[in-house]
Amino acid sequence: MRQVQSTKSKAQMKTRPSAKKAAKKPSVKKTEKAQAKDRALGLLPKNQVLQMMDLMVKSRVLEERLIKVYKAGDAFFWIGGPGEEAFGVPLGLLTNKGQGPAYDYLHLHYRGTPTLIAMGMPYLESIRLIMNRATDRSTGGRNFANHYCYPEWNVVPVGSPIEVQYGMAIGTALAQRRRKMKKEASGVTIVTGGDAGSAEGDFASCLIWSSRPGNELPIYITVQNNKWGISTPFSEQHGEKNVADRGKAFGIRTNVVNGNDPIESYFQIQGDLDYIKKNTRPVLTEFHVSRLYGHSSASGANRDSGEDPIELFEKRLVDSKYVAPGFVKELWAQYDVESRQAADIARSEAGPSKDTIWDHVYADGENADWRKF
Repeated sequence: MRQVQSTKSKAQMKTRPSAKKAAKKPSVKKTEKAQAKDRALGLLPKNQVLQMMDLMVKSRVLEERLIKVYKAGDAFFWIGGPGEEAFGVPLGLLTNKGQGPAYDYLHLHYRGTPTLIAMGMPYLESIRLIMNRATDRSTGGRNFANHYCYPEWNVVPVGSPIEVQYGMAIGTALAQRRRKMKKEASGVTIVTGGDAGSAEGDFASCLIWSSRPGNELPIYITVQNNKWGISTPFSEQHGEKNVADRGKAFGIRTNVVNGNDPIESYFQIQGDLDYIKKNTRPVLTEFHVSRLYGHSSASGANRDSGEDPIELFEKRLVDSKYVAPGFVKELWAQYDVESRQAADIARSEAGPSKDTIWDHVYADGENADWRKF
């Protein structure tokens, strides 16, 4: 969020007291100066600001543990969201969590760990998923890292094909619109994806279907722009200045946000969701975020350059005297122990057996084995 700095007029400069007189005035405390420099922190209760810091660290520690699990040979593949915590955590905190169309639906992509952590996902469930354990509650041990599924929270299964979630989100949004028209309790459909995936046809279909005159949908379309599509830079593929600009042609309300600022992200998401609920119309918001460990383990999963939202937020909290300089380091150490213990538990568990390969293909346990039809 931008800060407006006051400037002194020439008249004020001329009437400025002498250095000798100024020295007699009581000095402003450093804490007051720090708080004046970052008024945005004061827009939320202090405990809520610290909660966001806690969850951002908790999510990052988990992602780094998943990378270690992969590099140790205990997983086949890693892909995740280090660098998207300042967007993902506020989204998780603001989601109306529950099951059914009266609550919000989440159509996430594979960088949604911060959102799930903020919603209450335990470490062990994420680690079981990347290790392909039979105890994995999301996929039964049969999919990649970060491909979550939580029916009780309306978290639709994350798919591997790029950006198909934008097309799928139309369905839940249509169901919620119908409920809204009947004056029944209805939530918002939330869909997330990357800047590269916005070049897919599913994204265009989402813009079209969500904005049909007289049939607008209660859908929150978000794009996390990290400026890369695997190894292709955003600047070489997109003629538009902002991905969000594409929504203007459809009459969709659009925004571009600093997704590395959790306070700015929080208020933008909150305002967008309130608008959608009140007006039953879509919103397209683009969040500029960082990609700190490359695209996935396919590119090495090594620390890359880019702004770290956790480091930026920590500095703000320390400068404003919200936390002591070693606060985040201690928090990190605590979660590192927790993540290591969860990995040890998952490592001792078995993988899925071959006789379960047909499970959960069709609803209600209907036989999916073509050889036994």
